[in-house]
Amino acid sequence: MEPFTYLEHTGDVKFRAHGRDLGETFENAALAMLGAMIDPATVGAEETWTVEIEAESLENLLYEWLSEILYLFEVELAVFSKFVVAVEEGGEVWRLFGRIGGERVDPTRHFFETEVKAVTLHQFEIRKEEGKGGEKIWTAQVVLDV
Repeated sequence: MEPFTYLEHTGDVKFRAHGRDLGETFENAALAMLGAMIDPATVGAEETWTVEIEAESLENLLYEWLSEILYLFEVELAVFSKFVVAVEEGGEVWRLFGRIGGERVDPTRHFFETEVKAVTLHQFEIRKEEGKGGEKIWTAQVVLDV
């Protein structure tokens, strides 16, 4: 199972992220979003940011997670390469506990391919499906406004 794949989309970036559980799927979605902007191999995990989010739906939780990463990118002037996520359902609310590893932008090493302006809800979905070997996997589809 590939962690994510980029798909054709006119004018924006579209990807599908996959995982054996929700945490892995959210981690891979974050890597796909960052990978659209910068080569994650050029980013060290020198600092850590902690993120806790609550949302009324799984889709809103993923949307808020990716939006928070973009917010940290813009406000902290940081890029990221490592994501560890736990997702829990708690009755009427979904919770995410995440740790993000990265470093401050260094213009001598970090070259940006694309500027992601926002996560969109266009064609946005998350679902559980059967993988190639019959195992159940989670898939998230996201379109980024660039």
